[in-house]
Amino acid sequence: MSSSTEPVFLSSACKLQLNQLPEKGLTTVALILGDQLNASHSWFKQTDDERLFVLMEVRQETDYCRHHVQKVVGFFAAMRKFASALADAGHQVLYLTLDNSDNQQSITKNLEAICKTTHACQVQLQQPDEYRLDRQFQDWSAKVANKLDIRVDWFDSEHFITQRSVLQDWFGAQDNYVMEHFYRRVRKQTGYLMDGEQPEGGKWNYDHDNRKTPKSGHDYPKPLLFAHDVTEIHQLLLAAGIDTLGEIDSKNFIWPLTRREAKELLTDFVQRLLPSFGDYQDAMVTGQWSLYHSRLSFALNAKILAPKQVVDAAIQAWQKNPEAISLNQIEGFVRQIIGWREFVRAIYWQFMPNYGERNHFKHKRPLPDFYWNGETQMNCLAQSIQQSLDYAYAHHIQRLMITGNFALLAGCDPDAVDAWYLGIYNDAIEWVELPNTRGMSQYADGGILATKPYVSSGSYIHKMSDYCTDCHYNVKSKTGEDACPFNLLYWHFIDRHFEQLQGNGRMGLILKQWEKRSKEDRQQIIQEAEQFLESL
Repeated sequence: MSSSTEPVFLSSACKLQLNQLPEKGLTTVALILGDQLNASHSWFKQTDDERLFVLMEVRQETDYCRHHVQKVVGFFAAMRKFASALADAGHQVLYLTLDNSDNQQSITKNLEAICKTTHACQVQLQQPDEYRLDRQFQDWSAKVANKLDIRVDWFDSEHFITQRSVLQDWFGAQDNYVMEHFYRRVRKQTGYLMDGEQPEGGKWNYDHDNRKTPKSGHDYPKPLLFAHDVTEIHQLLLAAGIDTLGEIDSKNFIWPLTRREAKELLTDFVQRLLPSFGDYQDAMVTGQWSLYHSRLSFALNAKILAPKQVVDAAIQAWQKNPEAISLNQIEGFVRQIIGWREFVRAIYWQFMPNYGERNHFKHKRPLPDFYWNGETQMNCLAQSIQQSLDYAYAHHIQRLMITGNFALLAGCDPDAVDAWYLGIYNDAIEWVELPNTRGMSQYADGGILATKPYVSSGSYIHKMSDYCTDCHYNVKSKTGEDACPFNLLYWHFIDRHFEQLQGNGRMGLILKQWEKRSKEDRQQIIQEAEQFLESL
């Protein structure tokens, strides 16, 4: 074993093998997953020479879907930084790199080999946030660990504000749940933005104030970017033949990889961007990929930052400077963290494993090729997809009302849509991706999460972006050769799912509008929409 001041990196370059681990003295093996980089976890409060922390890069995780190259590189780089930090703090750390000859490319197979080598009698696991890993570890614990006479102890990740079972605990078993009800209860439980028993300012939600678009000549903030050289990891992926998508500048990797960097990004957000965050959080502007968004989702979902840490920093900034940061700015941000983020995780654990099989509208169309290359004459899609390929990032409205909206209107298979969203974004882990995509975006869950399908014609996109200005199509044309495809597909969606939508009160006005159109008008729209879909 190397000294405790640096981790053992098992790689072909170092020529170290598992049999170089000590056979005595290590009684406990503690696994740290790539999305469990929580330096504040109680595991790390004191050092223990008999406990070995293990992190590993495995094909199991690179290959379960086609990931963006920045996503894989980002997680591996952050894991390596975290392992080094643990070793610097005096912990025993084993890091298994992707190219080591002893790497069996399976988390549980590697765990078993490490336990056999060290003769450890205990394995410690933090609860994973993905169902597939939870099931894998549960099965391994019941079979292999018992066979090896190893005790498996489970620990909370100590990250989230609420528990997995929170929906059942608070509201009982229901067919669907309302995020606003959940959000208000979390506000009351935490005391965030509360004035006694009432919400700060007298209102729970200021979403109506957060739908502005920048005027011409707006002075846009430049995003804080980092410049990591991750060439070694990128070359490792290429040598291993990992199939990825998207672009990367491996000499200048822009995302935070350590807690210090994530805190720097958080500080920059609350000081420089939060004063305008709420106003423009739904806006989309050509060439402005970050606007006033925090871009903390990768750091949060890897658990480099904690939600409480993020919300505390934002609220403290608002309290210190309420003249610059209005209530709608801070409430909109807090709602994303303690409301929406916690809620989708709760939905995930309440309805898995069947949630990932739901297909309310029975959609089966393949996802168009332009989702992988951005080559389409629809400018809003070209802009949003190319940005995603370039940065492994898009904000929530681009995901929901551009790429998601089109996929739903076109009747794309939610399995394919899920796989795309899970792969292309660096913050995409299934617990957060699946409810957001299959539920909120595609309404494939039939209303468990959202109160209505989030579909729109081109008018919403025109209102919230400048994308329509330079588009091949005319957003104001409802039919004809230059008609915006969103206009055609919107009414095509309403027509083909008319009966299913009749039971949804929030869709009543739209359905009546469709019924009032002339038969000839409806037939022309349907015909042109179907011609467009065939062209895909």
